[in-house]
Amino acid sequence: MVPPSSGPTILGVDVIMVATALSAVATFAVLVAIYAATTVRDPMAKRVKALNERREQLKAGIIASTSKRRPRITNKNEVADRVRMLLSSLKMLQDEQVEKAQLKLMQAGIRSKDLAFVVIFARFVMPLVVGVVVITGVYLLDWFPEWGAFKKYALVAGSLLGAYKAPDIFLKNKITKRSAAIRKGLPDALDLLVICAEAGLTVDAAFSRVARELGKAYPELGDEFALASIELGFLTERRQAFENLATRIDLDSIRGVVTTMIQTEKYGTPLASALRVLSAEFRNQRMMKAEEKAARLPAIMTVPLILFILPVLFIVILGPAACSISDSLIK
Repeated sequence: MVPPSSGPTILGVDVIMVATALSAVATFAVLVAIYAATTVRDPMAKRVKALNERREQLKAGIIASTSKRRPRITNKNEVADRVRMLLSSLKMLQDEQVEKAQLKLMQAGIRSKDLAFVVIFARFVMPLVVGVVVITGVYLLDWFPEWGAFKKYALVAGSLLGAYKAPDIFLKNKITKRSAAIRKGLPDALDLLVICAEAGLTVDAAFSRVARELGKAYPELGDEFALASIELGFLTERRQAFENLATRIDLDSIRGVVTTMIQTEKYGTPLASALRVLSAEFRNQRMMKAEEKAARLPAIMTVPLILFILPVLFIVILGPAACSISDSLIK
């Protein structure tokens, strides 16, 4: 026999037991929050360390990786080689297609160029797999018996098209998010570059300093500036490092910055004044975009206002009057 509970109960549940369990959960959540707050790591530290190690290896002429990462890189290369051989045997591999895939991967923040063959292979495999599954389910297993022939055909065609475009849509989404994050932090980065240039730092040192300062707030921009700083340190032509920065980021504002940097390197014009003008221009553009969104807000709010807010107002305002009129007519 289970002894009856001596504490208060609600619907047969012991209130003290439930309160104790909730207190334990709350205490555990507080401890987890304290641990997460006290063990925050710099997201740029590991990346900057790896980039610095890579720079030292390139300066020393060492291309081999460390022993810990060698098996993983070897496996990736083997997989990429197998995919490349398969695509070459099927005569589906074109240099222009590979370059476009590598460029999209670079703009999405994915440094491995070997994944371009995986993207091309996914465009070929995913329509086959998804098409076989959908065709089997729709026409053989009769998933939608009430649908007509046109709807079934539209489902199969849409599934094939979506499966073919899925890798490109995924990369485009990553490129858009990364470009938006970089655009958001670019004016602050230019202001810091101006301060570094006026303080007498060189261009590569200024890029490295800005990458270190903005790494926590804007990790994408800090990553690109750190890589540009490293390339400025070991490339023979500094122009190539700036052009690589413009290639890796799909933004017109970055191209403007790169053009300004190249012109200042070529003609010896003051870097601080040119960057200050660019920073003010980018801030004005961001303000104009915010004002544009604010100007479109009344037009966007018209439909919710008519559908949801006005009917409630009519009910609140006219409801009592309608009830009194109804009561007077009934009497």
